[in-house]
Formats: sequence, structure tokens, C-alpha cells
Amino acid sequence: MLNKLKELTKDTAIYGISTMVGRFLNFILVPFFTNIFDPNEYGYVMLLYAYIGLFNIIFVYGLDSAFLKYAAFKDIGDDKDNFSTPYLSILFTSILFTGFIILLRIPIGYAISLPVNYNYLIIYSVLIIFFDSNASIPFLKLRLERKAKYFSFLKVLNITINIAANFILILKLKLGIEAIFISNLIASALTLIFLLPTILKNFKPKIHSLLYKRLLKFGIPYLPAGLAVMMVQVIDVPILQALTDVDTVGIYKANYKLGIFMMLFVSMFQYAWQPFFLNNAKEENAKEIFSKVLTYFTVVGSVLLITLSLFISELVKINFAGFYLLGEKYWSGISIVPIILLGYFFNGLYVVFSAGIYIEEKSIFAPIVTGLGALVNVAVNYALIPQMNIIGAALATLASYVVMAAGYYIVTQKYYHIHYEYGKILKMFFAIAVIGFLLYSSLLSLDNAILYRIILTIAYILYILFFVFDKKEFQFIKNNFLKRLNV
Repeated sequence: MLNKLKELTKDTAIYGISTMVGRFLNFILVPFFTNIFDPNEYGYVMLLYAYIGLFNIIFVYGLDSAFLKYAAFKDIGDDKDNFSTPYLSILFTSILFTGFIILLRIPIGYAISLPVNYNYLIIYSVLIIFFDSNASIPFLKLRLERKAKYFSFLKVLNITINIAANFILILKLKLGIEAIFISNLIASALTLIFLLPTILKNFKPKIHSLLYKRLLKFGIPYLPAGLAVMMVQVIDVPILQALTDVDTVGIYKANYKLGIFMMLFVSMFQYAWQPFFLNNAKEENAKEIFSKVLTYFTVVGSVLLITLSLFISELVKINFAGFYLLGEKYWSGISIVPIILLGYFFNGLYVVFSAGIYIEEKSIFAPIVTGLGALVNVAVNYALIPQMNIIGAALATLASYVVMAAGYYIVTQKYYHIHYEYGKILKMFFAIAVIGFLLYSSLLSLDNAILYRIILTIAYILYILFFVFDKKEFQFIKNNFLKRLNV
């Protein structure tokens, strides 16, 4: 069993490389932007990107999920039918949506409290959505054809072009925040051009009517679930803007992005977890294996959570050739970072609990759970932001992920009961709570705070080794990992 868990660790690293590299490269823009732009300017960028995230879901309206199902089994039509039907549908509707939004950009800008002099940014935003939505089916086709290297190459290339264009437009041509949107637009357009060979190879200038009806029937129910998941990630931005101001939005989202370190870990795990539990679901000891996965995920995630939470305030203030990891004007929001990290950690638990949903085919609960998470997010944002400002927004994010993880846990335990190692997990959560209390009290802001933080980190790792792991697990870790480190 432990060897199978070792396979999962290996797969997590393999599947996660492109995601990790891509998102880390993208993260480079955070210190760049926050050292150059004021929170007010960055706030409007984050506001528009929140809507870009939501409309990316609307422009595809579940046809991506439907394509994966029908193109994999080919029950209706041939390969070209299964590619061209959803591709042409998204192409036609995205042209209509794009034209409609461009025509109504002035009232839309007014509705979202965007200054009149920034209305032209709506045009850039909707064109980004247009190119990204039309690239969705070709990218999924690459995944189905197992062209992982080319898929990863294009994803990383997209981000690299985006970063290079930002540096050129901002540093050389001295453009303002419009450079961010122009750079993204260039990268998205070029990516679609690079996908043309895939599109032309699989294209047929015809929509298969029966297949199209099935695609819509299967895909459209995914739209509310997709919107709910995206709302959890971005709805705090327009609410925060409405209840405070755009400067606060800029400070909040810049610090929110420091949660990338936990997000990367969860994303890497997710890439490997789904094929792992599907391939091992019929194993005699499958539930025992899945129980161990939760324990080990909690171990690694909690170590990351505690280490980053204890040292993030020092990390952002390190000066790299005149640049900080986060611009000085944004340091007032650092206190939200541990909360966001904990939120992403619970998102990882939500991913772990998804196994039972897939195995027992209880996907009907997905939109219910994610919808509930989105509602909790909105409610807590409105309840806490007036009293707690950005801390309230961060707690709303955490609350939504906790609710979603709890929802999937309840469904999983009802239909695919797994006896998790509750004692070990509770021990870790108790230690996290204690360290969290110390972090948000004045105890770690005294003299020699760095020394205290180092001691706490080491103490937590030792606590896991001696009070969480049993002898068999400790020996496995010693033989497979500690020896390689010459420990």
C-alpha cells in the first residue's frame, strides 16, 4: 500500500510540473506590478480579471466537460464531428457575446463602477475571453490525444509571452495598466494561432445536430457548478469594492496571490489524484489507501501552511535589486495570507473527498456543494467586510472552502464510507490551531521573533514524526526519504 502511495507522489510531481512552472512564472508579475502600480490601479485590474474569470465559464457553457465525455467514447459521430460541433458552437456564440459586450461597454463599465477613462479596457478583456474560450476545445483535444508535452509547452509559452510583453510594454514603452491587458491579449491570440494545426486537422464545417443536442444536455448543467466554483474565487472582489474602495481591492488581491504556494501544491496533487483513485478504486484495500492519502496530504499541507504562515511577512520584505516580493504599498494586507493559505488547504481536502463522488457517480451533488460554498462566500463577505475589512473577505474565502470540503465529506461518507485516521488528523489540526493563535497574538512580534518562528516550525515537524506517524510509517519515511537526504 505504501508503495502505491509512493506512486501517487511520483505522479503528482510529473503531472504538476507544467502547472507549477506556469503558475510560478505568472506569479513573477505580482512583485513586478505591485512595485510599479498603485493599489488603486492594481485594484481596477483585479476587478476586471474577476469578471474575466466568470465570463470564461459563461462563454464555454459546459461544452468543455461535454466534449471530454463524448469525444472519449465516440458514441455519436466520428472524431471530427466530436471536435467540430462544440468548437463551432463556442466560436459562433463567442462572436455574439463579444460583439454584445463591446457595444454595451459604457453601461457595463458604469454597472461595475469602472471609471469612464478605463472603459476601453472592457474591449481588451472581452477579446481575451474570446481567444481563451476558443482555445478550450483544442486544448482538451490535446489532452485526449495524450499530447501532454505539447499541451504543457503551449501553456508555459502563453505565460512566457505574457510576461515578456508586460516587461516590454511597461518598462520600454512606459504604458500603464492597459499593458497588462494588451500583453494577455497578445499571448491568448498567439496561443490560438499555435493551436491552428490541431483545429484544422480535426475540423469539419458542420454541426452534428444529434450530437449537439446531447452536448448541450450534458454540458449546460455544468454551467452553474462552474460559475459557483469561480464565484468562490473571485466574487469577493466586486463585493469588497462595493463595501470599501478600489485601493483596498488592490491590497487585498495582491496579498491573496501569495497563497500561490499552497495553491501549487493542491493543483499538483489534483492532477495525479483523480487517475490514481479511479485506477485503484477496485483494489481490495482501496479505502484503506484513500484514508492514508488524506493523512499524508494533511501532513504535507500542514507543514507548508505553518512554514509559509510563520515566515511570509519576512519573505515579502526581502529586497531583490530594488524590488520586493510585494510592493511596500501593499504590506498592510500581509495578515490575510495565512487565512488564504488555510483556505487553499481546505480546498485540497475538498479534492481528496471528491474520490467518493466520482467512484459512486454522485456528481449531482457537485453543483449543490459548490453552490452552497458560493452562497456562504457572498454572505460572509457582506457580514464581515464592514467590520473586519480585508480580513473579513479572507475569512469568507476560508469559510466557503471549509463548507465545500465538509459537503463533499458528508456525501462521500454516506455513499462511499471511508474510515479516516481521525486521531492523527485531529492531532495536526490541534497543533495548527495553537500555532495560529500564537501567530495572530503578539507573542511572535517580540524580539528574536525569527528564532521563535524557526523553533515552532522545527517543533511541528518533530511533533508529526513522533506523535502522528506510527513506527511502520516512520521506518518507511526513513528508508525512502531521509536516507536520500543523508539524515
